[in-house]
Amino acid sequence: MNWKALKSYILNLSSYQKIALAFSAGILAGLVLFLVHISNFFSYLSDSPDTCMNCHIMGPQYATWHHSSHRERATCVDCHVPHDNIFHSYAFKAMDGLRHATIFTIRGEEQAITIKPAGVNAVQSNCKRCHTETLRNFASMANNAFNSEHGKGRLCWDCHRETPHGKVRSLSSAPYAKVPTTKSMVPGWLTELMKKER
Repeated sequence: MNWKALKSYILNLSSYQKIALAFSAGILAGLVLFLVHISNFFSYLSDSPDTCMNCHIMGPQYATWHHSSHRERATCVDCHVPHDNIFHSYAFKAMDGLRHATIFTIRGEEQAITIKPAGVNAVQSNCKRCHTETLRNFASMANNAFNSEHGKGRLCWDCHRETPHGKVRSLSSAPYAKVPTTKSMVPGWLTELMKKER
């Protein structure tokens, strides 16, 4: 981008065009700030399990994890994000989060949430990372079945199906579970307006 040409172009605009440009830039900046605020954007930089509750469809997953033994040792990020290096971790979080946000925004979520292949590989490697000693003792009996990539050999949850999220994988599986919900980031006046339009 040629900054000199852009500066020259802006300086040659009429005063009305400059006002319109400034007004448009202000609206755009306001919309971006509003989206950052309403999406609770900065919470995604943390490793807190409460961040997963920004999206209410994760209620059953949060509730089942919260009542499992994994709660004492692992958060969502510990299991579902690769830990080989910090760049890969944040890139994975960004791509996965963007996919989740898009699906949730367009209301395209499945009734039974299933893990995708990239997530399968991340969870499998994290199971092995945390349970190294158990696998070392078990590997000779299992013929190293757990040392393979997704699609080859067995996955940890082929046997440990209920760890840590229980048996049922449906959005309606834990309808009465008490799970934390994030405070709505939508201003009260806008919520009331949306209710009236229904």
